[in-house]
Amino acid sequence: MVYRDHWALGQWYRHFARDLGGENLFVVAHGPDPAIAEICPEASVITIPRDRMARFDAVRSNLLNHIQRGLNEIYDWVIRTDADELVVLDPHRYASFEALLRDQDSKAVFALGMNIAEQPGDDPLGPDDPVFPARRTAVFSGHYSKAWAVRGGLPLIRHGVAVGKRWLPEYPFALPAGVYMAHLKFANQVALDDSNRHRRQIASRDDIGLPGSAWQKPVHEARKFYAGVDALPQLDWPTAEAEAYAQITTDPVRDAGKGVLRARNVRFDFRTTLPDWFGRG
Repeated sequence: MVYRDHWALGQWYRHFARDLGGENLFVVAHGPDPAIAEICPEASVITIPRDRMARFDAVRSNLLNHIQRGLNEIYDWVIRTDADELVVLDPHRYASFEALLRDQDSKAVFALGMNIAEQPGDDPLGPDDPVFPARRTAVFSGHYSKAWAVRGGLPLIRHGVAVGKRWLPEYPFALPAGVYMAHLKFANQVALDDSNRHRRQIASRDDIGLPGSAWQKPVHEARKFYAGVDALPQLDWPTAEAEAYAQITTDPVRDAGKGVLRARNVRFDFRTTLPDWFGRG
């Protein structure tokens, strides 16, 4: 589901169409935007009105879960991400999404999350420039170690999956090694500045249940993020990846009140450089 985030949407479309085929991609346009069909020429585009913003995240989540459940009547698995999120597979482990998912026993699959960061000296990215290999700096993130693929109509919620209170205590936290969620929000500062204008417009409305401070003061959030990345020590990829994987796969959150399984919101005190193969297909 997307509004105006054209650079990220182009990354998303090219990345997933390469392996899944553009005809198997679905975009929910949160407001009319003819550019989406141009960016995603083979995808199915569903346009919904943009005149109601109350309970912003809850309404969007419910809508997407209903669409996802319907798609699960047709497809064995449904992959769901934001427009600025790419699920990247280690090509040394998996030849394709199909190869990964056909061997899964669980009905929900998670990924090891990371923020991709533009750094001083990086060349600016144009509207059609691919993010990889132009961006190499990454910071692992528990917040973005999200559930991204489900079968059987399981709802996604709060970056996790709603499995129900009965099944929650023993439900497997399936996060296969070599599966990554790359969050691109901070990978392109030009695109981020454009998106932040729309975030402020939404957050400044009087409706109830709107996004919080990250949308109300997006420039402050961006400056804080980049300053934080600059201050982090550097670890090589094998060391950083192993440390992040060990922490995220240990003791996930089992929210008994909501019956939701999700990763812990771990914050990592190091950054790393992506390997040459990352995201290049």
